[in-house]
Amino acid sequence: MNTLIEYLQFPFVRYALIVGVLIALCSSLLGVTLVLKRFSFIGDGLSHVAFGAMAIASVLNLTNEMPLILALTVLCAVLLLRTGQNTKIKGDAAIAMLSVGALAIGYLLMNLFSTSTNLSGDVCSTLFGSTSILTLTLTEVWLCIALSVIVVAAFIIFYNKIFAVTFDESFAIASGTKAGVYNLLIAIIIAVIIVLAMNLVGSLLISALVIFPALSAMRLFKSFFQVTVCSALLSVFCALLGIIISILAGTPTGSTIVAVDIAAFGIAFVLGKALRRS
Repeated sequence: MNTLIEYLQFPFVRYALIVGVLIALCSSLLGVTLVLKRFSFIGDGLSHVAFGAMAIASVLNLTNEMPLILALTVLCAVLLLRTGQNTKIKGDAAIAMLSVGALAIGYLLMNLFSTSTNLSGDVCSTLFGSTSILTLTLTEVWLCIALSVIVVAAFIIFYNKIFAVTFDESFAIASGTKAGVYNLLIAIIIAVIIVLAMNLVGSLLISALVIFPALSAMRLFKSFFQVTVCSALLSVFCALLGIIISILAGTPTGSTIVAVDIAAFGIAFVLGKALRRS
């Protein structure tokens, strides 16, 4: 505890905790929707797109990579949604195409044009997360806060519409809801979350941050609202605990957070079975 208090005196540790909590909160809100719509791997596909976008930004030697990565990821989220609605290319096939294609092109570009002396290290840290979460600037923290506020506000404002589209899209359309617009909103929000989470857990582990809290909450509760609230609280707790453990033990931040999420799912699974028997 004394060591943790000492670490908290440093601004970069406080920045990491703030950003980690915000990313965990945002990713958990739509995790329930993605799981119920059987579109869980959209996070995985878009994370690979973000990796490709980061490779392009690195090749262009951009000092601020965020705008380009965010723009390309959002664009691909829109294309993914449109392509997934095509009867010839189903949603899972569209995700696979974007995922594998972006990952391959990104790695190819980094090999052909990168000036880094440690290419393997750069790729590994991008895919699995790195200590960059501990080198955040105040500007990056404020940007994360602003985007997180927009994501949470959009979810709260359009909660009823997202709920309707999640459970019965056909009925929602019949009742006058523009399902396509709200599906597009969900895709854009997920793209924003992916970009925010890359520094925290790396592009290959982002799906875990989105899916595990939702699956854990579903073991304990049944209603959409209860599952969403539980997922958010659980995700924030796991992110905080994971970051603290990684700082104290010197383990990779992203992997540690995912490990804590897996442990939480195991506990929720056991508790859920016990509650159903009682």
